[in-house]
Amino acid sequence: FDRVSIQQWIDSGNRTCPITKLPLSENPSLIPNHALRSLISNFAHVSPKESSRPRTQQEHSQSQSQALISTLVSRSPSNASKLESLSRLVRLTKRDSLIRRKVTESGAVRAALDCVDSGNQVLQEKSLSLLLNLSLEDDNKVGLVADGVIRRIVAVLRVGSPDCKAIAATLLTSLAVVEVNKATIGSYPDAISALVYLLRVGNDRERKESATALYALCSFPDN
Repeated sequence: FDRVSIQQWIDSGNRTCPITKLPLSENPSLIPNHALRSLISNFAHVSPKESSRPRTQQEHSQSQSQALISTLVSRSPSNASKLESLSRLVRLTKRDSLIRRKVTESGAVRAALDCVDSGNQVLQEKSLSLLLNLSLEDDNKVGLVADGVIRRIVAVLRVGSPDCKAIAATLLTSLAVVEVNKATIGSYPDAISALVYLLRVGNDRERKESATALYALCSFPDN
């Protein structure tokens, strides 16, 4: 429900509310809800999870993440630089909600999706892990789908390495927490069939993650 995700939804050509499915106006305008934003800011400021860490360490992590993001989104980083940035961002975003939001708002999602498309299995695995961490934020779940993550996940489920396939299935489970995403994923060509195929022929980890994803998706009747 954050502005970035709503803007991504609209910019992707969607003209319905992702929750109610009701039509939006032809040229919808976004009106900031300053009161709600203030409440969220106050909550984040006093959140025990964030304030329990020393401020200096938090500031260091924020500064470090910004440098890593800059490397990842730059025009011509080497694969080694991308891999190093992705690996460190995966570690940072795993434990820090503020950094997850910062990465999402910085444009790094597009760079991570490009790495999924790269065909390099090591880059693919790290970028999927980063996307999985970002999806832990409920505000990011619809935005990631609007950015085109489902197409990449389905491609990985078909031809990725075993580890990548397992992470991709886990990412689908995370995205399916949001009801509207269950419908979007289920209607995507080959998404459910790719999970079923993985359930049949995958290794133990692949079967476990695909079964979990299918369980989450099938709570939506059409799926």
